[in-house]
Amino acid sequence: MGFWPTAEPPLCVVVHCFYFRGGAELLFDGVKKHQVTLPCQPEPWDIRNLLKWIKHNLLKERPELFMQGESVRPGILVLINEADWELMGELDYKLQDQDNVLFISTLHGG
Repeated sequence: MGFWPTAEPPLCVVVHCFYFRGGAELLFDGVKKHQVTLPCQPEPWDIRNLLKWIKHNLLKERPELFMQGESVRPGILVLINEADWELMGELDYKLQDQDNVLFISTLHGG
């Protein structure tokens, strides 16, 4: 028997870059770029799981300004490899190694 108790090892996603712009970076200690190696898990990483991970590991304050339910709040534009996430399957998009995910806040105070 190998290291993994199942026939196949858990799926790992290597390095991703997450970018926060348009004021969204303020919720992440002002850090605009995060290079992350996501932990291995039995199921493939999708955007839904990624958002949960971001909320628990990167988000520093005011989660209600970034998330609503299990998705991003209206007014947060999400791009996956420079394409609108609506074209990619939104929360169900399966992350690939080296994906870049950009979160841009379009909400501005007046």
